[in-house]
Amino acid sequence: MYISEHEVRTVLSFDTLIPAIRQALTDYSAGRVEQPPRMILRAGNAEGVNNGWLALMPAIAGDVMGVKTVTFYPGNAELGLPTHMAIIELLRRSTGEPLAVMDGRLITEMRTAAVSATAFAVLAPLLFSEPPQTLGILGSGVQAHAHIDALHRVWPELQEIRIWSRTTAHAERLAAETNARAASINEAAEADVVLTVTSSPTPVLEGRRLKPNALVLAVGATGASLRELDDETMRSSFVVAECRAAAERESGDVRFSGATVRAEIGQILAGTATEPVPRGGRVVFKSVGMAIEDLTAARLVWERLSRR
Repeated sequence: MYISEHEVRTVLSFDTLIPAIRQALTDYSAGRVEQPPRMILRAGNAEGVNNGWLALMPAIAGDVMGVKTVTFYPGNAELGLPTHMAIIELLRRSTGEPLAVMDGRLITEMRTAAVSATAFAVLAPLLFSEPPQTLGILGSGVQAHAHIDALHRVWPELQEIRIWSRTTAHAERLAAETNARAASINEAAEADVVLTVTSSPTPVLEGRRLKPNALVLAVGATGASLRELDDETMRSSFVVAECRAAAERESGDVRFSGATVRAEIGQILAGTATEPVPRGGRVVFKSVGMAIEDLTAARLVWERLSRR
């Protein structure tokens, strides 16, 4: 069975994906998932940030296995092509039978936003004495749009969204589509919750701009040599990750700042973290993406289409 992106879109929703991702993150931190480190190969097609990469991401969980092959080419944006493209193969664990091959671009987009929504839902009540009301977004691409949709599902108190982009027209277009407003980088960074979804190789979010008790959802700048957040942001914050080892290996924000990952989000979900989230302090949730998230979403898609 080959499942196209159009078919994925007809059956995958945040209403079902977010709870499934919550369980997957809990299972991962509890040791119930087999997931080796992601293998990344540079394409060698260009110099600097336009040098694309190919990643292989396998995982085994429950009654299924899967592997995602994903490419990231930052320069594709100028060509009118997606920067991320992916294929996911889903297999039956008991026999190794291939169950489906499906387009993974939309799955990658949605599962990333679902992870951030899950992190917000568990971290915000621990961090804030009252529900936060403002969201600042640095970046205006596909992930910014998906995150607005996902966060609305878990954040009914959200009152204002401020969007900053290096290209003002992009911020204004996304704001018009999502009932938000284009803002300066200072205004976006001064929100209660700040989402970074850029492809910048150097920090765009400075700690001096943040509220003392800000929650930062750091999603972009994927790669061991790339950064979105400066040293002050990282070192002044309680850092949470999907996977401690992956963040320490693959996140430039963690590696170059010397910040310590204090807990995995799955540990916080399960109540097994050794350190409490500091109420009234500053928290960074650093997401690098994991194969179990893709496997979880792919299983949902396959199950729903199989029922048809």
